[in-house]
Amino acid sequence: MNRLSLTTRLSLMFMLSVTVVLTVAGVSFNHLSQRHFKMLDQQTLDEKLSSSQRILGEMRGIDEFSEIKPQLEALLGAHRDLTAIILNSDGKLFFSGPGPIDVPEQFRTRLDNTMWEWRDEEHIYRGVTAQAIVSGQDQPLTVILIFDVTQHMFFFETLQRWFWIGLVISALVSAGLGWMVARSGMRPIRQVTMVAASMCAKSLKERIPLAPVPKELQQMVSSFNAMLSRLDDAFVRLSNFSADIAHELRTPVSNLMTHTEVVLSRKRNIEDYEDNLYSNLDDLKRMSRMIDDMLFLAKSDNRLLKPENDQIDLQEEVGKLLEYYRLLADERSIELSVSGAGSVRGDVSMLRRAISNLLSNALRYTPEGQTIRVDIRQKNTSTLVTVQNPGKTIAPEHLEKLFDRFYRVDPARREGSPSNAGLGLSITRSIIEAHEGRIWCTSSNGTTGFHIELPSAGLKRA
Repeated sequence: MNRLSLTTRLSLMFMLSVTVVLTVAGVSFNHLSQRHFKMLDQQTLDEKLSSSQRILGEMRGIDEFSEIKPQLEALLGAHRDLTAIILNSDGKLFFSGPGPIDVPEQFRTRLDNTMWEWRDEEHIYRGVTAQAIVSGQDQPLTVILIFDVTQHMFFFETLQRWFWIGLVISALVSAGLGWMVARSGMRPIRQVTMVAASMCAKSLKERIPLAPVPKELQQMVSSFNAMLSRLDDAFVRLSNFSADIAHELRTPVSNLMTHTEVVLSRKRNIEDYEDNLYSNLDDLKRMSRMIDDMLFLAKSDNRLLKPENDQIDLQEEVGKLLEYYRLLADERSIELSVSGAGSVRGDVSMLRRAISNLLSNALRYTPEGQTIRVDIRQKNTSTLVTVQNPGKTIAPEHLEKLFDRFYRVDPARREGSPSNAGLGLSITRSIIEAHEGRIWCTSSNGTTGFHIELPSAGLKRA
């Protein structure tokens, strides 16, 4: 089912709004106009009835009617559509002027002085029925004043007919104007659509200018430009990531090929083949670790990491890791220390791997004879773990990028070492974020610290 375009919807809504407004205005005008004319008719009939009653009341007997008849005719002559009927006490016609009208019986006997309305084929009448007291007459006369309102009622019917015709024309015209206005107003959206349709990997740096965009659409365009910036950044990172993967895998693959070609270049003894296989095994292990790390990061990117929810004593776990690294530290006369205590809920193996990556990184860059300190602090709502080591100060522009994959501060060390592919800090950040925490780095005055903040054990979601 095809849905209507936004331009069509806006034009239809504009047409509907105009139609509703005109309908309400027309119906209100018609109602108020008819009410106004009805009030004028009521006023005219009341005035003529009062005058007729006064004239008839001045008679001293029914025999003097011929004397006051000219007054009645003059009174009625002021309105050519006004007719007066006078009935005697037994309901017989006593006077009718200027012409006879056959009034229904129900209106002849209606004496509440309220205006009634009556339609007779092509004519519409409004009238009032009342009594007039005559001196010397036991029974009052019945006075019926009838106003022929056919002309102005016909005017209202014609006006209504033309109103509905005009309403249809106005609706069609407003729909056309609404379509033109909506199409003109949608031009910035079409520009956004054209830019979005033309987007490709080589045009992610294009942006939609905000100057010609209406104020109502600037937020949308700004959001679209921000999305392009994020896509551009993600694409650049992905491209660099692919290049880094190829770069990191090139060395072990090249080593494998070189060693194999050298060994196969001539016949060798069994010891040479064993040495070659051991050398190849080291490169294969490095590639295996790199692939495992890549799979781990892929799971993190797709939010497939599901940490356990165990109670973890950080002091105990850090102590075990320090014992593991103490042999390596002793070879370079590096001291390892831990202070403070705290507990969190999470996955023991994941957090152990994250802290192990930080300790391994600290050992790699700490000068001989220095001390690596691990500080654990329990706060009200979180637990802070800091791994701090002396060494060369890292420039501020590198601090945020340290957690990017394959990123190294020193480009000269791009090849890394067989045990370091440049993914440790990225994996550490993924683990911490999977535990709803955060990690950041500070470096100043020859001291670098990595800080991990995790929710306290009582606040971690089950």
